[in-house]
Formats: sequence, structure tokens, C-alpha cells
Amino acid sequence: MNLPNTLAVLRMILAPLLFFLLTHHFDGVHQSWINYFATLVFGLAALSDFFDGYIARTWGQTTKLGAILDPLADKMLTLAAFLGLLILGRANEWAVYLILVREFFITGFRVIMASQNLNLAASFTGKLKTGFQITAIIFLTMQWFLGEFLLYLALILTLYSGFEYIYVYIKEKKQ
Repeated sequence: MNLPNTLAVLRMILAPLLFFLLTHHFDGVHQSWINYFATLVFGLAALSDFFDGYIARTWGQTTKLGAILDPLADKMLTLAAFLGLLILGRANEWAVYLILVREFFITGFRVIMASQNLNLAASFTGKLKTGFQITAIIFLTMQWFLGEFLLYLALILTLYSGFEYIYVYIKEKKQ
């Protein structure tokens, strides 16, 4: 297993740890310390996402396994973070629901596209969406001001980039 795939597996391991940290109470530990540690775990996982993609592309280590593991690890991490924040009452349930529905729909949609030998790379909007989701999760986990505002921005970008995938697919199919 190459380094990018190892980083994706690490992200898959960190996702349930993040969920555990967000959803369990630890006697004698102030909530702010749990927030810090959960943010550290999430931050490391999010960084591993950046590095696994960067290393895979620049070192020529893209694999079919990586094409499966990377989005799966991303969804596991996003799911763990948003569900944990939802359970804590730190995130709006409709925003989380719509973000998660889009994430899983587009993942399935990309499988369909791959089966038709269409490989649409992530757009700038998709990368921006990821950045805003990560930032919103960090702000909400830390209970910082603007967390909810960032969540709504992430929601708008998430939905827009989802429609963008569908639009590009339709455009490609017409050619």
C-alpha cells in the first residue's frame, strides 16, 4: 500500500475517534480541552486529505484503490464531524442533512460517471466547498463565533458544486 492510500486509511481510523470525542462526556475534563483535542484530530485528518491527493498526483501514485479509499475516507470524516456536531446541538440539522445528502449523492453519481468512463475532476467550487466545510467544522467544534454562518456558506457552496457536477455531466453526455 502506497503513502497516499495509507493516509486515506489513517483518515478512516481518525473519523470514528473524532465521533467518539464529540459524543462522549469525560469526567473531570473541561469541555474546552475535548474541543481542542477533537479539533486536532479533525485537523490532522483534513490535512491528510490534502497530502494524500498531493502526493498521489505529484509522485504518480494514483491507484484504483486510492480512487475508492479517498472519497470513502472523506465521507467518513465529514459524517463523523457533522453527526457529532449535530448530537451536540452545535449545527443546524437541515444544513447538516442537506450537506450529507449532497455528499452521498455526488459520490454515487461519480461512480455512475466512472462506469461510463467519465472522470470529472473536482472543480474550483468543489475545492472551495471542502475548505468551507473544514473551516465550519473547526469553528463549530471550538464553539467559535461565526461557526453557524460558515456552516451556511459551506451549505451554499456544497449545493452549488453538486449542481455543477450534474451540469457538467449533462454537458459531457450531449457531446
